[in-house]
Amino acid sequence: MTNKPGGEKLSLFTKLGYGMGDLYGGGAMTIIGFYYLYFLTDVVRISPSLAGLVFLVSKIYDAVTDPIMGMISDRTRTRFGRRRPYFLAGVILIVLSFFMMWYPVAFESEAFRFLYVILSYIFYSTIITMVMVPYNALPAELTADYNERTSLATFRMVFSGIAGILCAVLPLEIVKAFGDQRTGYMAMALGFGLLFGLPYILTFLATYERDEFQLEVPPWNLRDTVRTTFVEPFQVRSFRGVLMMYIFAFISMDSLMAVMIYFVTYYLKMQQHMTMVLGVLFVVQIAFLPVFDYISRVTSKRAGYMMAVGIWMAAMCFSFTLGPDSSMVIVYLFAGCLGVASAGFSVLVFAMFPDIPDVDELRSGERREGVYSGLFTFMRKASSAVALFIISNSLHLAGYRKPEVAVVDGVTRLVEQPQSDDFILVLRLIFVLAPIVFLSIGLYQCIRYPLSPALHRRLIALLEKRRSGVHTPELAEEEGYLKKILIG
Repeated sequence: MTNKPGGEKLSLFTKLGYGMGDLYGGGAMTIIGFYYLYFLTDVVRISPSLAGLVFLVSKIYDAVTDPIMGMISDRTRTRFGRRRPYFLAGVILIVLSFFMMWYPVAFESEAFRFLYVILSYIFYSTIITMVMVPYNALPAELTADYNERTSLATFRMVFSGIAGILCAVLPLEIVKAFGDQRTGYMAMALGFGLLFGLPYILTFLATYERDEFQLEVPPWNLRDTVRTTFVEPFQVRSFRGVLMMYIFAFISMDSLMAVMIYFVTYYLKMQQHMTMVLGVLFVVQIAFLPVFDYISRVTSKRAGYMMAVGIWMAAMCFSFTLGPDSSMVIVYLFAGCLGVASAGFSVLVFAMFPDIPDVDELRSGERREGVYSGLFTFMRKASSAVALFIISNSLHLAGYRKPEVAVVDGVTRLVEQPQSDDFILVLRLIFVLAPIVFLSIGLYQCIRYPLSPALHRRLIALLEKRRSGVHTPELAEEEGYLKKILIG
């Protein structure tokens, strides 16, 4: 295990290797966000309410596994470190789990189809938890530098954005390339499974962990584990703030992604342009990642987040004017604005998170990146699942009509059915209002977020002195002040 001081600048190789790991996190979430609800209702052909239940049940499962994986990662001790061994373990399992969840089972019974879907989705959730919880915990060990963490998050989001483009544009094109939709989905799943799994070999080789964080593991105790994993983190004011900003920014994107294909298909009636619309969104997102990196350096991460929220809200208000007669230029402009805003959310929230274990060390004296990563990962997935459960049931109650199986020119196809005016109205309200409501909550938390660049520099200086055994009245006074501001 290579060890480097946490304050050093990171090499390009390390940034690239770490960033490639989010081909999986960003790519898988994009495909699922845009296409999985549609896949379940229109290909596997289970009702929207059952599809929503799949997301909800899997996140109840995540409520246990994500924080526990964080604790397991913190307590892991190998010659390769606490986090990196799970990258190698995940390579093959990522491919297998992703393929299984997109396998289009054709049981006659809807109950059997639902059972397969929920079991395969839980398997996928297990593997992404095993890999992404350690992955999210690693940046806090790679560097303690405020701006380097933003740079690392930028590299991560560049690869996430590349995955986003591929996963937004290519899945339907791959499916269309096959005469049979079901075969197309299997080919798509295998190809993207390999894209997600194989890069973790390089992520393992390019990253390192710090020896000073590999302290002796204390004896395991159930009461202490519950307290340190599920209770203490929520007592940290800075963590609560970042968590709320993260949750509500990504719920906004998740809710929009979940209904966008319905919005474009059934309201705008522009399904043939869906690939290009998503392509514009993700290309613009990648282009603006360095812009928000620069903004955070000259101002702060907090200021960049607020700017991104403002752009997103303006875009959603503008979307009220979209309709079947809108020109494609206007639709592309709308997608581009979403790309700008999502670039800000993506890079800045992930740049803020590695600062939180520093705040926790001030409180606890321990390095518990895994615990916070587990909670971060779980809350992201759980909040998204609840939102998707509500959205899918809203579509169901609004009278969504599933496609019908029909033979067209000798080929069995799924034929989309016309939707009612009530359904279209509910669809438009979800598309526009849900993101605005969620982002308003995130903006409020951002305004109250206490950790500025100056305070972070003071925090790192104090922690380094404390690790060196320095104890002075001035240091105790500084510690009390920082605890009051950052922990509450």
